[in-house]
Amino acid sequence: MRPSFQLQLVNDPFGDPALYVEFLFQKRALLFDLGDIHALSPRKLLRLSHVFVSHAHMDHFYGFDYLLRVCLGRARTVHLYGPSGFIERVEHKLRGYTWNLVENYEDELVFVVHEWDGGDRMARARFRCLKKFAGEPLSPAPVREGALLEEPGIKVRAAVLDHKTPCLAFALEETEHVNVWKNRLDELGLPTGPWLQELKQAILRGEGDDFPILVRWRDEAKQNVRRFRLGELKEHILRIVPGLKVGYVVDTLYGEENLRRLKALLHGVDCLYIEASFLQEAAEQAAQKYHLTAWQAGDIARQVGAKRVVPFHFSARHRHEPQRLMQEVAMGFGKPLSPREEVGG
Repeated sequence: MRPSFQLQLVNDPFGDPALYVEFLFQKRALLFDLGDIHALSPRKLLRLSHVFVSHAHMDHFYGFDYLLRVCLGRARTVHLYGPSGFIERVEHKLRGYTWNLVENYEDELVFVVHEWDGGDRMARARFRCLKKFAGEPLSPAPVREGALLEEPGIKVRAAVLDHKTPCLAFALEETEHVNVWKNRLDELGLPTGPWLQELKQAILRGEGDDFPILVRWRDEAKQNVRRFRLGELKEHILRIVPGLKVGYVVDTLYGEENLRRLKALLHGVDCLYIEASFLQEAAEQAAQKYHLTAWQAGDIARQVGAKRVVPFHFSARHRHEPQRLMQEVAMGFGKPLSPREEVGG
C-alpha cells in the first residue's frame, strides 16, 4: 500500500522534534511540532497548510519565528493547532515585532490559530498581516472524537497528555486508500493521467455511485472523451483499503492515564514516532522531567499495537550511546527494530 504522503523527521534523533508530512500529487504539507526547522527549505515551508504543535516548550515551538520570516509577504493562510493557552502564546510572539510597514505588502499572510483542551470545541483566533497581526476572535470549532482536522482523505486526531503542562499527541489517518488496478485499466482501454486523481478525490469525498466521471485524453488521431459512473469504475479498476495511520508522541509521563489515552488514540497504528529520551537506568530522572525512557517508548508502541516504531527526541546526555537507546526501545517493543528505524527515520 502506497500512502498519499511522505514522512520526514526534520532533524536527527538528538535534534529538536519536527515531523514533516508532504502530500504526493499536491503542493501541500503538514508539520508536527515547530522545533528547529532550518533544515527545511523555504520551498517546503511554503507548502505548509497546517501545523500541529504538541506544546509551547522552546524545543517544540522555537521554529515559529523562522516560519513567520519565510512566509511573510506571501499570500498564505497557515492553520496552527496547540493545547490550552496556545492562542495567547502565538499572539505574544507576534507582538514581539514591529509591524508599522506591513501595509506595503501586496500579499497577505494569515495565521488561524486553534487551541484544544480535550473537549468538544476548540477556541480559534485569526492574525492577519495587513491588520498588524492584531488578534481577531473567531467562533469556536466543533471537535468530534478528538479530530482537529477532517478533510476528504485525511484526519488528524489528538489526545491531551500530562507533561506537567498539557501536551498533545497526534494521529494522522488516511480515511481510505484507493489503489488502481493497472491491468484492468488497460482492459478498458483507458490511460493513466490526472483524471485518476480526480476519481480518487470523488471517492474520498463520499460521492455516490451515480456520480459522473469524465475521462479525457489525446492520442495521435484525436481528443477522446468517455463517461462513466463512479460505481462502474469502483467495481472494475479500483481496490479500496483502509489508509495508513501514523502516530506522533512526545514529552509525556509514563503513567496509567496517559497510557489509557494513547491506547484510545493510537490503536493499531502503522507507524509510531515517539520520544525515547532516557535510558531505563535514568527512569527516575525521566519521571521527574515528565519524559519517557527508551524502554517505556517501546512498551507504549507494543501496547498500542504499532506495526513499526521510530524513536527520536533523544536526550543529549546519551549522545555517545544512541545504540543503547535503540536496544532498549526494541526490548520494550518486544522485537528488533528495522535498520531504517535504527537511524530514526
